[in-house]
Amino acid sequence: MTAFVFPGQGSQKVGMGAELAEASLAAREVFEEVDEALGQNLSRIMREGPENELTLTENAQPAIMAHAIAVLRVLEKEAGLSIAAKGECVAGHSLGEYTALCAAGAFSLADTARLLKLRGQAMQAAVPVGVGAMCALLGADLEKAQALADAAAEGEVCQVANDNDPGQVVLSGHRGAIERAVALAKDHGIKRGVILPVSAPFHCSLMQPAADAMAEALGKTPPGALRLPIYANVTAALVADAATEQDLLVQQVTGRVRWRESVIAMKDAGIERYVELGGKVLGPMIGRTVQDVTVTSVVTMADIEALVKEL
Repeated sequence: MTAFVFPGQGSQKVGMGAELAEASLAAREVFEEVDEALGQNLSRIMREGPENELTLTENAQPAIMAHAIAVLRVLEKEAGLSIAAKGECVAGHSLGEYTALCAAGAFSLADTARLLKLRGQAMQAAVPVGVGAMCALLGADLEKAQALADAAAEGEVCQVANDNDPGQVVLSGHRGAIERAVALAKDHGIKRGVILPVSAPFHCSLMQPAADAMAEALGKTPPGALRLPIYANVTAALVADAATEQDLLVQQVTGRVRWRESVIAMKDAGIERYVELGGKVLGPMIGRTVQDVTVTSVVTMADIEALVKEL
C-alpha cells in the first residue's frame, strides 16, 4: 500500500522545476497555468531567482506546490501512472496539505495557486516582521519540546508548531520567547536549538488573523470531492469528507503540524511505501519515524522513470 506525500516550506530552491519544464510539456503547462492564475511570472523566479524573492512566503508556497504538481502531471500524463489507482491516501506537510488536495482533485491547480499565494500573504501580514520567530529543536521529542516551550514562554506565545520526527520539533511564537527557548534547550536535555530563517511565526496562535483570512477564502473556494482520502495535519487522522477538510485547513494555520503522528498513523493503517513528490525533505523524516517501509523522493525525470518501473 502506497501513500503519496507532498513537501512544505523550506524545500524551495532556485532552479526548481527547470529540468522538468525542459523535458516535459505536461510540466511546462503546470508552470504556465500557475503563472496565469497568479498574474505573475512565478516560473521565472523559480528558474532564475533571485533567492530572496523565491523564499518570500507568498512566492515559496505556490512555487513548492507547482513543482510537486508538475512532477505529478508528468507521472500521470506522460508515464500513465494514476495516483488514485496506485495510492491509498495522500498527505502534505503544512502548505503541502493544499498540494495533496490538488493532487487528489479537491482543488483545481489555479485555485490551489491562488489560495497558497493568499495564505503566504496573510501569514506574512499577521505578525510584523521581527516580532515573531521559529526554532528547530534537534534531539528533542514532543514531551521535551513542550516542557521547554512552557518554560521559555514567560507570558509570551511559545508553542510547538511542527512535530516532524522523533528527534526534530519546531517551536513558534514571539521572538523573545523563541530566543529563550534556544538558550534553555540544553538544560532541557535537548541537543540544540536553531533559529530558523523564516519571515513569520507559522503554526501558532499569533497566526489567527491569517486563519481568519483563510476561512473567508476557503468559504469562497471550498474543496470538492477527494479522489483519495487525506491525512490532515492538525488531527493526524484520515479525512475523506471535503467539508471537514475545509475546517481543518483553517485550524491548520494556527495549529500544530502533527507530521510524525501522521506518518505513524499511515504505517499503522498498512502503508508500506511513501512516495514524496517534488522534494527530498519528508523522506528523511519518514525514515526516522517508522521502520520497515520504502521511502522514495521523486524530483527529476530520472526519478519519475525509476518510480514508474517500481510501481
